Amino acid sequence: MWLSKFVFITLLSLLFCNTAFSQYIVYSEPEKDDSRKMDFEIIGKFDGNFLVYKNVRGNNFICVYDKEMKQITKVEQSYMPTERLINVDFFAYSNFSYMIYQYQKRNVVYCMVVKLDAMGKNIADPMELDTAIIGLATNNKIYTAITSEDKQKIIVFKINSKNRDKFIISTKLFDNKLERLHQSSLSMPMNEYRDYLGEFVLDNGGNLAFVKYYRISNESISAALIVSKKAMEDSFVYHSVQLNKIYLDELRLKADNFNNRFLLSAFYYKQKRGAIEGIYFYGVNKNTGEKTMETQFLFGEDIRREANRVRNIKMAFNDYFIRNLILKKDGGFIVDMEAYYTSSKANVWDRMNYLYGSPYSSPYDYYFYSPYNNSRRWRSDSKQALRYHADNMVILSFDKSGDLLWSNVINKEQFDDEDDDRISYQVMNTGGQLHFLFNQYEKRNLLLNDYTLLPNGEVNRNSTLKNLNLGHEFMPKYGKQISAQQMIMPCIFRNYICFAKIDFN
Repeated sequence: MWLSKFVFITLLSLLFCNTAFSQYIVYSEPEKDDSRKMDFEIIGKFDGNFLVYKNVRGNNFICVYDKEMKQITKVEQSYMPTERLINVDFFAYSNFSYMIYQYQKRNVVYCMVVKLDAMGKNIADPMELDTAIIGLATNNKIYTAITSEDKQKIIVFKINSKNRDKFIISTKLFDNKLERLHQSSLSMPMNEYRDYLGEFVLDNGGNLAFVKYYRISNESISAALIVSKKAMEDSFVYHSVQLNKIYLDELRLKADNFNNRFLLSAFYYKQKRGAIEGIYFYGVNKNTGEKTMETQFLFGEDIRREANRVRNIKMAFNDYFIRNLILKKDGGFIVDMEAYYTSSKANVWDRMNYLYGSPYSSPYDYYFYSPYNNSRRWRSDSKQALRYHADNMVILSFDKSGDLLWSNVINKEQFDDEDDDRISYQVMNTGGQLHFLFNQYEKRNLLLNDYTLLPNGEVNRNSTLKNLNLGHEFMPKYGKQISAQQMIMPCIFRNYICFAKIDFN
């Protein structure tokens, strides 16, 4: 009898522990210089340690934390410039990382790379990847570096837009050892005032693709192209996206390595500055250039009511932006989106005002205009008194033909009057499910919430994460997944920045 009781209590205790520690948080201690205005970047996990880059008043450091987020060492990157640093990108591998940075000296912008070990120390001297001569001082990125999904290819490119009728796109493709594979300099004909370039992607084969689109009167997108360049070739291939009496905005492009295609997604509407009707999808085979899919998904009345229970359902998606396009091996994909807008006493900053007057991007930043592309680093502070809003999330799952499998809505209402650092959400992919992490007020405390999405579309709210310390306010959208079961997320604590490690065991 006593043995059975002992076994029962033991199993109950194990079950309790397993549940209680399924999501566990530990925090780093903020340093005196880690103010809210500090620039930072979460690099990744190396040999059991966690690396974070910090830029403090022009000085560059890499901080190394152990599994309890205790700082082991802080390595100054003394070879980096203290002035005119324009941008920093990190590409993490299993036991090292590349840091690609660009800075200006006189009228030259230098693009450099350095290899860092698991303790944040440079293994070799910085290497010059490219230079560009410019006329004036700039805070804008001249170079963009992106990597393939398998991290076996890295491409660095720049766009010379001095001649508005003909851009020059220069690319350098490298392998994962930074051996140069190919170099190109190609011209891109442009209409001076109506042609724009959008998001760039790199597939596992080293093939580059981006979108080129045409606006009517600086408003609606009435024509678009997917432009591709094969890894070892010196020419562009143009794939025309045929639009039949619809207009697009917020073009998103994804390299689908599972199914050998590039996949374009965008909201669409039927008249200029009209209400959003649904989502448009277009796929093109990466090798043959043949169209693999083209479909429109119309938002029905039910999903409109779920997405926005307050406003006119016809305008339910007007403030939404596509956040992620998550690909499946069978050709299907999941789209998640969020209502995101600002307001002030003077005006309301809706998606139409935002698209063509964003304070977060310059005209030659060749990134889509989504607010989620706003990097916290290198941005200027807005002097406008704005209230930032991030409301409901809509999640849609489609099969390989673009037919809807299921839909769901996660209801939330977020706002902040200072900045948008603490609103919006982050997605954590643990394999069998997706975690959606975001802040919500509970009894006047801002707490991190965790909702899980199962493969069948079911959404569950998890119990409060263990070790949620009051006073730590998370910045979810700057979080980064650094392993299959771990995420590093920055926090604000007493007006300082610190970092939390979240374990999903």
